[in-house]
Amino acid sequence: MNYGFVKVAAAVPHVVVADCKENEQSIESQIVIADSKGAQVVVFPELCLTGYTCGDLFAQQLLLEEAELALMQIMNNTRHLDIISIVGLPVSQGDRLLNGAAVLQHGRILGLVAKTFIPNYKEFYEQRWFSSASHLTSNSVQLCGHKVPVGNNLLFDTPEFSFGIEICEDLWAPIPPSSVLSLMGAEVVFNLSASDDVIGKYHYLQQLVAQQSARNLSGYVYTSSGFGESSTDLVFSGKCFIYENGVKLADNERFSFEEQLVVSEIDVDRMRMERRVNRTFADCCEQLKDPLNVIHINTEQTKEHSLDLTRYVDPLPFVPKGVALDENCNEAFGIQVAGLAKRIQHMHAKTAVLGISGGLDSTLALLVCVKTFDKLGLSRKGILGVTMPGFGTTDRTYNNAISLMQSLGVTIREINIKDACLQHFKDIGHDPDVQDVTYENSQARERTQILMDLANQTGGLVIGTGDLSELALGWATYNGDHMSMYAVNVSIPKTLVRHLVSWTSKQGIDERSQEILTDILDTPISPELIPADENGEISQVTEDLVGPYELHDFFLYYFMRFGYHPGKIYFLAMRAFEDKYSNEIIKKWLMVFFRRFFSQQFKRSCMPDGPKVGSVAISPRGDWRMPSDASSALWLKEIETL
Repeated sequence: MNYGFVKVAAAVPHVVVADCKENEQSIESQIVIADSKGAQVVVFPELCLTGYTCGDLFAQQLLLEEAELALMQIMNNTRHLDIISIVGLPVSQGDRLLNGAAVLQHGRILGLVAKTFIPNYKEFYEQRWFSSASHLTSNSVQLCGHKVPVGNNLLFDTPEFSFGIEICEDLWAPIPPSSVLSLMGAEVVFNLSASDDVIGKYHYLQQLVAQQSARNLSGYVYTSSGFGESSTDLVFSGKCFIYENGVKLADNERFSFEEQLVVSEIDVDRMRMERRVNRTFADCCEQLKDPLNVIHINTEQTKEHSLDLTRYVDPLPFVPKGVALDENCNEAFGIQVAGLAKRIQHMHAKTAVLGISGGLDSTLALLVCVKTFDKLGLSRKGILGVTMPGFGTTDRTYNNAISLMQSLGVTIREINIKDACLQHFKDIGHDPDVQDVTYENSQARERTQILMDLANQTGGLVIGTGDLSELALGWATYNGDHMSMYAVNVSIPKTLVRHLVSWTSKQGIDERSQEILTDILDTPISPELIPADENGEISQVTEDLVGPYELHDFFLYYFMRFGYHPGKIYFLAMRAFEDKYSNEIIKKWLMVFFRRFFSQQFKRSCMPDGPKVGSVAISPRGDWRMPSDASSALWLKEIETL
């Protein structure tokens, strides 16, 4: 199984201007290499059979004939290969010359895509030689002895996916042909280009490709002319990009003097899911009403290759790398603060009440409250931080909770819940030596009752501290820590919480608070509902019980964001965590994830308000509507067969 991945290639061959024979050999060699790498489609630069910079030589009949002969030679020499090749060349149609892209497979031409927008400004003079596809007088052309479909409205349907083609300047138009082709079903777009290089153009071009692939919810494969084109007035660096819905999967080294081939896999399953969910895309399809009268051309099955995934699979999809992480943290924290500020103003709340455990989640919620009160010009004393030691509270978390609240200057309340819980155990006839779910949940509900009553007492709001990962797994006590009056962390996955706390610690916080936050970041994640061990250390480690959060966040992201079935999630997880977890461990926790996700929906169905922060959220009023009694059988059955 290829799990919906399509392997594509962008090539930059050696080019000798006006030497079609030499260019043919370079193109053939790269087709063979691309096929050996398992590529299903390979695309070459604009006019690569002749060279883009031939100038008035395009008016020479000899050059046009030699280009056609070279194309025939490529067809003959690659007819035994299943790969689809897209090759650029000039093609005459009666009294017109087309800048074309010939699509080849098994020794025949499937179609010829003609360039639509012919530039004629600054360094470009293409209208001197070429006519636009919009000026075609026929939907076919004689090429290599065959009548071939021609136009800018050709859609190529392979057994695995559909693709369209545009050429260079087409991408720069206000409404590129690829926009229409994508609405008509193209899931991948190939662009043959010869864009020259000037300062600043490269970055702008990447933005164009990224935006076009994102806007069209498609893959986009771009290649352009490189070393060998005439340098009389221009230089061509040989640029290649492969994008998927705005994200770059692969690129190449610019200004290389060697031939280059860029290969990656586009997730067509993802594109289809995105289009199904994004109803705006469907609405645009309806408005289009088939203005291009798209011509569908069926290709043959490409050779089946075992999937050698070359694209990077990020083990932490919620946590970007480098500068992007700081940007995401800044945005996420800003959203949390803005959401809480609006709720406080709307409710005319006098206080914000929250339980402080010395753990990551309550620490992040406290930092959000502090920033919110500062921005609203309110005294931090209006933040009521409550530490509620119980049977499992350790000195480390207790001291960190107290110290952090002191250093941040909030109001501190300490209410020990042991006696209240023991009385409750007595009232309901529960043996406190039986440390079961009743023992644990009683503590969580006692804490929530205290917070709610303090909020009533002080005219405030209870601020929830639970995060997205806990709610996805149902790792919260129903009507205990599950409940609040506004949940600021509700869309923050556990893998991002740590980075948010770390980022916040560097945003002008005093040195003492930074020291405390550093220790909190190093503390094991635990609800601390079971007594500490003989050394006073945390005995109840969450990830020992429900599994590593980095795995669960990975499962959650691909399940909710893209609707992948368990087999594909498992396949991607094996790639992402191949150096950390065995396949058996990944499968074990994947089973746990789906069991818990389905069985714990009832908690999410009545979860409190809280701001959506990222692309995955589980509010029943927003992103996720699911019956509380939906069966997980289909998902669990597939995992069992893996």
